[in-house]
Amino acid sequence: MKSRHSSDVDNASLAGFDTRSGNLLERLLFNHRPWVLLLCLLATLFLGMQATRIELNASFEKMIPTGHPYIVNYLDNQKELSGLGNALRIAVANRHGDIYDADYLATLQTLSDKIYLLPGVDRAFMKSLWTPATRWVSVTEDGLDGGPVIPDAYDGSPATLAELRRNVQLSNEIGQLVAFDQRSSIIYVPLLARTSDGQPLDYAALSADLEALRAQYQSDAIDIHITGFAKKIGDLIEGLEQILLFFAGAILITAGVLYAYTRCLRSTLLVVLCSLVAVLWQLGLLPLLGYQLDPYSVLVPFLVFAIGMSHGAQKMNGIMQDIGRGMHRVVAARNTFRRLFVAGLTALLSDAVGFAVLMFIDIPVIQDLAVAASIGVAVLIITNLILLPILLSYLGVSPAAAQRSLREEQADSGPAQRHRLWRLLDLFTQKRWASVCVILAACMAVAGYLVSMNLKIGDLDAGAPELRADSRYNLDDAFMNRAFGASSDLFAVMVRTPAGECARYDILRKVDALDWQLRTLPGVDSTNSLALLNRRMLVGLSEGSPKWYELQNNQAMLNMITASAPRGLYNESCSLLTLYVYLTDHKAETLTGLVEHVERFAAANNTADVQFMLAAGNAGIEAATNIVVKQANREMLFWVYGAVILLCLITFRSWRATLCAIVPLVLTSILCEALMVWLGIGVKVATLPVIALGVGIGIDYALYVMSMLLVYQRQGASLSEAYYRALVSTGKVVMLTGVTLAIGVITWLFSPIKFQADMGVLLAFMFVWNMVGALLLLPALAYFLLPAQPRADAAGEPQPGSHEEATPVHPKPQVQQRSARAHALTSD
Repeated sequence: MKSRHSSDVDNASLAGFDTRSGNLLERLLFNHRPWVLLLCLLATLFLGMQATRIELNASFEKMIPTGHPYIVNYLDNQKELSGLGNALRIAVANRHGDIYDADYLATLQTLSDKIYLLPGVDRAFMKSLWTPATRWVSVTEDGLDGGPVIPDAYDGSPATLAELRRNVQLSNEIGQLVAFDQRSSIIYVPLLARTSDGQPLDYAALSADLEALRAQYQSDAIDIHITGFAKKIGDLIEGLEQILLFFAGAILITAGVLYAYTRCLRSTLLVVLCSLVAVLWQLGLLPLLGYQLDPYSVLVPFLVFAIGMSHGAQKMNGIMQDIGRGMHRVVAARNTFRRLFVAGLTALLSDAVGFAVLMFIDIPVIQDLAVAASIGVAVLIITNLILLPILLSYLGVSPAAAQRSLREEQADSGPAQRHRLWRLLDLFTQKRWASVCVILAACMAVAGYLVSMNLKIGDLDAGAPELRADSRYNLDDAFMNRAFGASSDLFAVMVRTPAGECARYDILRKVDALDWQLRTLPGVDSTNSLALLNRRMLVGLSEGSPKWYELQNNQAMLNMITASAPRGLYNESCSLLTLYVYLTDHKAETLTGLVEHVERFAAANNTADVQFMLAAGNAGIEAATNIVVKQANREMLFWVYGAVILLCLITFRSWRATLCAIVPLVLTSILCEALMVWLGIGVKVATLPVIALGVGIGIDYALYVMSMLLVYQRQGASLSEAYYRALVSTGKVVMLTGVTLAIGVITWLFSPIKFQADMGVLLAFMFVWNMVGALLLLPALAYFLLPAQPRADAAGEPQPGSHEEATPVHPKPQVQQRSARAHALTSD
């Protein structure tokens, strides 16, 4: 409990405080504190109700770069390429035999009919053994013959099952709809962007419906495997529901560590409360602005909470120190606001810039993430820079915590009495240690850069790298690869021709040449095209003689074969051919090699009559996405660093101080890319924002340390003294939040979602290294870049100082009350 003397000092400090002091914003806020609290309360109630409307969903169209030429080509021809974008592949396997089993076929038919009726299915292009579009073609002595694969008179009898077996052999669907071992078959399900009622396709609901059908029809005899973008997103959404547990864990960890540091329950709860209010406001604003969360932006609320905890801890620490010196809580809150608002505002603006530059990336899901994160940072300016100091001006901190803070500062009043950690950090303001630190940082930067040159764009693993290797989805994908000889990755080349001339010999000759070339590329399993069909049909029409396996320059023959060809190989007006390339995987190397080859071929063979265009199919879309991500990766860093440097220059008014703050960030970015190489993480939609976020969040640490260091240096303190006082005021909180937040995100390693685990590792790494850079490399660079300021001697005359010669002055905190204006002069 406060002593009477301490209480009198507090009251005297409040009575002697000039409420007209400070800038206009401070007076506007603190002289009208009840109104500020009322407005914040109303905003919290309103946005809390709006937050209940937030939705978690995804959109295929938002995952692709709609402005890229490949995607423009795909979207322009999308109606004629249905099924080459967002589609599901459902493999139905017979555990105890082959597909020529009456019970198996009955189950396949029922399942196919149920899937046909699901919302969002593009029913006209759905394909299975039971759909009429699945046909066989044969050459007979009377000419060409054909029909649906399932016989018209099928009744499950041995005779019709034998006829079905013959039809499958003639259908060219083995390896496509039918597995090579003929123990399973595919239900191919193209999806629409919107359901029949005009609503966006709900991937979570679709995934739940598919799982219900799997549970209903999977048995000891039947096994079901499902792959495709929609199922992957559905699994991500299901797994991300567990993120609430990780979010709650992060709150408990950060709150527990903060309480252990302050030993003040009320101030700890206020910091956590204001950070959670910021998250609530963010979630309430998103539906108001027409946004929703998706699996890639669902982690943004935690980042907002983490940033809020960092800034809130700084404000709380400053107020606690001032109260410990004897100030009234209102005076302490105003002085802390006055001292740290600019640094906090600059840091949050840097965070906002780090998020906002993501808007330059032409992928809507990343742009939505940028909007969501920018909104969160914007509300932090109110909740943690304004609301928190005002709340603390009413509630203050516990007297015991304030006195404890004062005793720790008094115990470190001289160099010999400082805590050993402060003495260790102070070594980096001296020539020897500063030189070693800078040289070591330079070596790490060079080594990290050399390693980062091997950083890959796109996925580095088969299946869905966003999910664990042992997840149900990736196990299903592995089954598809084994049973059908290729993955579900399809790359489609579009060939535009004059209307009615897609079967022209010279055009088919070019398609045939490209077809043969692509078959030889690594990662290509097989191809299919109208030219290849003509080769096969000519063999069939020539009694199966392989010497006729050639594209004949006989236009009448080509026209006849084309007329009976499946419509998926060309469109209704015969102005667009499609060359299908089936891949073994969608790894970055596979897609890059394929795209480069087709581009070279197109450049050499495109004419006014024929144009080879990229790209459709899920692999083609991913290839375009990789190109956009690769280009955006460097541009994004250029813009975020440019904006952060500009803000630092405005704040510090010193290019030297700006360099001290930026270099540690650059080192962290380089090392983060090297870590991604070491961990086998590629740069893609899920990981692209991490480095930009790391820069935006990391500058917070450097800004708080450098701002206070410059204040004390400009008052005439030596670098050693200024750095020590910066550590006492803001540096130790930088250390606290850096370690605490790293512990909070590293728990994501236990998430069932692999990309969340990857994000946790990368963010924890950047939290720690940005903290280390701000506490070690920043003062080392300051030794070489920041000249010592002249200080007054005992007679009041200024004398030159240097890093080696300046004698540190370690003022003891004054318990007696000073006027607020005098305190502002010595603090600001």
